[in-house]
Amino acid sequence: MGLRLASAAVAPLVKKLFAPAAPGAGLVDKPVRIAALVSFRGEKRTVVERDLARVAKTLVERAEPVGHPLESDEKARVAEELVATLMALGDLAMDDVQAVQLGHRELAARLLAAGEDAPGARDFPTRRADELFHDLLDTACLHILDFFTKRSTFIARTLVEQSRQLGRLVRTVDLLVERLGDRTAEDAAFEERYAAYVRGEHGTLTIYGLDLAQSREWPLDDAYLSLETHRPDRVEDGGLAERAPQRAERALGGLDRVLLRGHAGSGKTTLVQWLAVSAARQDAAKDLEHLVGRVPFVLTMRTLTRAGGPLPDPGRFLAAVDCPLAGAQPAGWTDRVLATGRGLLLVDGVDEVPEGEREGVRRWLRRLGTTYPGNLWLVTARPSAVREDWLHALGFTELSLAPMGHTDLHAFVHRWHRAVGAAPEAADTLLDLVQGRGDLAALATNPLMCAVICALHRERNGYLPRGRKALYDAALSLLLERRDRERPDPPRVEVDLDADTLVSLLQQLANWLIINGRSEMSAEVATAQLAQSLPLIHRGDRLGPATTVLRHLIERSGVLREPVDGAVDFVHRTFQDYLGARYLVEWHHFPALVAHAHEDQWEDVIRMAVAHAQPVQRGELLTRLIERGDAEPEHRVRLHLVAMACLEHATQLSPDVRAEVTARARALLPPRTREESRALAGVGQVVLDLLPGPDELYDDEADAVVYAATRVGTDTALNKLRPFRSRATGSVRHLLSVNWQRFDTRRYFDEILRHLHDDDTLIRFARTDEELRLLSGLAGMRGIDLSGDFTEAALIEALTGHPLGLIHLRSCPALRDIAWVRRFPSLTTLLVDTCHGITDLTPLADTGVQRLHLYNDEAPAVMRGLDRLDGLTELTVGSRTRLGTLAELPGAAELASLTLPNDVPDLGGIGAWPTLTQLCLHFTTRGPSREEWEAVAALPRLTTLVLHAGAVRSLADHGMALPRVRSLQFFPDDPEGPVPADDVARVAAAFPGAAWLLFNTDPADFAPLAALPGLETVRTFPPSARRNVPDHIEVIAPPAPRY
Repeated sequence: MGLRLASAAVAPLVKKLFAPAAPGAGLVDKPVRIAALVSFRGEKRTVVERDLARVAKTLVERAEPVGHPLESDEKARVAEELVATLMALGDLAMDDVQAVQLGHRELAARLLAAGEDAPGARDFPTRRADELFHDLLDTACLHILDFFTKRSTFIARTLVEQSRQLGRLVRTVDLLVERLGDRTAEDAAFEERYAAYVRGEHGTLTIYGLDLAQSREWPLDDAYLSLETHRPDRVEDGGLAERAPQRAERALGGLDRVLLRGHAGSGKTTLVQWLAVSAARQDAAKDLEHLVGRVPFVLTMRTLTRAGGPLPDPGRFLAAVDCPLAGAQPAGWTDRVLATGRGLLLVDGVDEVPEGEREGVRRWLRRLGTTYPGNLWLVTARPSAVREDWLHALGFTELSLAPMGHTDLHAFVHRWHRAVGAAPEAADTLLDLVQGRGDLAALATNPLMCAVICALHRERNGYLPRGRKALYDAALSLLLERRDRERPDPPRVEVDLDADTLVSLLQQLANWLIINGRSEMSAEVATAQLAQSLPLIHRGDRLGPATTVLRHLIERSGVLREPVDGAVDFVHRTFQDYLGARYLVEWHHFPALVAHAHEDQWEDVIRMAVAHAQPVQRGELLTRLIERGDAEPEHRVRLHLVAMACLEHATQLSPDVRAEVTARARALLPPRTREESRALAGVGQVVLDLLPGPDELYDDEADAVVYAATRVGTDTALNKLRPFRSRATGSVRHLLSVNWQRFDTRRYFDEILRHLHDDDTLIRFARTDEELRLLSGLAGMRGIDLSGDFTEAALIEALTGHPLGLIHLRSCPALRDIAWVRRFPSLTTLLVDTCHGITDLTPLADTGVQRLHLYNDEAPAVMRGLDRLDGLTELTVGSRTRLGTLAELPGAAELASLTLPNDVPDLGGIGAWPTLTQLCLHFTTRGPSREEWEAVAALPRLTTLVLHAGAVRSLADHGMALPRVRSLQFFPDDPEGPVPADDVARVAAAFPGAAWLLFNTDPADFAPLAALPGLETVRTFPPSARRNVPDHIEVIAPPAPRY
């Protein structure tokens, strides 16, 4: 839409057009004629028309284009015609349902047609006045249809998708007004040019293995595969929760700052491109509304660090990434964008910066984030490139790209084959082959490897080599040798290089990049490296100057490219590591490989070097790795795990060496923590043979073994999981239940899920229609966690007949109503997390629901009906869930537990619930007033509090104590750092009757707790250093990860 007016500006106009709804009007069960809804029937027409003229005049004044003011007669004419056209609503021979089906633009066209007979209709003095009139009419019609959908439950039921689209359009316009309202005309014009540049620059991907006569550029809309992300285990509802993965767009929707980890080829850069293009398009599709009004800046670290100078300030963002519009941007434009919080900063590839320079990147991010708050950030890196809490202090949430599951694999393969014009049967044949070969299934877990497998399968008529190295060998052969040789019209070139010569030259370049910790080099450096290599090649002196050879490699190899003028890199880091490893092995640089083996940038190089080496060389390299690990405690675990990961690439190896490597890895087993499990899963499928079965494992070890196996996610891993089906511990059953998206859906259901016994402790998980269909066939499900585009009708059909006592709804955008849960009389626990369509809780009244948990990722509409749920005993109004006053809570409910949101209302009325035994205020950092604390202290049954450090400090500031509180959970200011000793002392002073404490991080000093003689137990979520623990206190903490 060309016009951007907020809902509040248009609402008065719509209100004047229609008569107030009679009581119960929203409950009609049939369409209503528009003529019956308008307010200007009969003698009221003149009065309403006069009021409309006044409102329209104000609206035109507010909508006047910035920098292009209209004359007063033009504005008057626009207002007059707008009123006359809208008054034609009463003449339309249609009902409200038909109008919504038309859409707002077609409704505007019908109104225009209805008023064409009026003398002088829409005879505007200037083109700008005509454009403003049509924009205002479109906007008014959008809000009229939105009004219809909100007044009629019949429309909401019958025209679900249209109602959603209208709601999204209204929200989008409001967001645009909020974020773009203060732009100058010059800025707005430049942003349109810049958006077009972003769409063109990042709107395509390279696809490997396309027919040679076709373009190698793949439109992003066809290529993008929405991959899944998962968050590290987090504290939720008082414990550690392993949540089902979410699609990347949905996961990013509620987060302002994200550090995204992913392996090479996992799709990090593709996601960056997708977000940039979506923002440039102002895409208001579901899960992308947070990008509306944002300006994307794609900041590729390899490009920013190319010249070796300081990282750019905002004014140099465009120039630093070689954007041709850099010189055309208005002065101070980037500063204005970021200062108003409209930026989308996509910092791609921190791992491509040498390790010694990454701290400088972090300082740069901190300065930008502090100077320009409110913008959206996505920073990408390989998993081991930076430590786990690298950006936590800057407010970043960590996500990891999950390996492609079977659903993703099927989608990718079919999409790839459509892109190359292949028959669907070819895709099905390949999927059958992958399903039947474990080595292929283990490799087909990221988009890059899937593309290579698809290309090779097509080029080789269905034959695929075994193993990663063999696949890369074949891919290089396809790109380097057969690419031109098999063309019907081979190009005439200045340099004729065979495949061996091409590989030799490319290896030299790859080696330079690896040794220097880079992923991009200047053309001058590349030329110098080739000049050194050419004399070593047979007849190299006849190939011409190094500059000519470099140009040939860029234009003809398919592996090397020139991202910008004067720079050279490989089309993907994987090919750089593969070729560099081959160079290092051929030239016997094994000491260098061993010396760098602890560095994350060398991890894949080491693995490929083992694959390239001869059996004797391979044994010597692995022996040196484990010997270095034995000698250097600080790098021991990493080196031993790297050696273990190399075994899957060691096709021939001395049994003694294999035994030595395996023995070092076995010493790290069984894993005891999730951190150790992730490290083992990173080794790959080879670790599965070492993981023990369920017998004689402690509960935390069994949990860690299952966690590791689910992260490997292959058929062999499925075999490892099968013996754990009968393990009784809740955490193991939970892991088996939640992680089936990593495996073939049907097989995992048959071999694992079908054998889990349903009771009150087991929650089933469904994210797709197929998963829900399979689960519906089980007998007696008691609990289910749903996340996906499920409709009410689908859930009713699948779940009816199950004695569900618990339902979790997470990110279910298609749900518009909660009344369907009334079909489950056993339901006592309900969680609603980020389901924006559910805004009315009234249907839960008079049900058996006793425990209700509400969460959101953004400020939602007010939840109606919460005050009527008098049967609740436990209520969570979680973070970002809107709650104006305590009066919005069910006053007659006998609540035992209450959790309040981050914007916590005044607690003065908390005494309305004298039954409270637990009060949770940890989402807010606000310190309650003395009067509020006095109201809390007066609760006669209160024994448990969950508080943020700010609340505890406020107790100390008021000189108050709560001696009746027996249990406390404490959330510190820094969620990663230790609890300061001063805060520990404040806890001891404020809660003299405490018998049990839970700290979300480790206390820096336990000594102040000596003042609590009744304190028996202190728990910490992370491992504890147990500093100065008084003798009478037992500390319970998980073990520290050994690696």
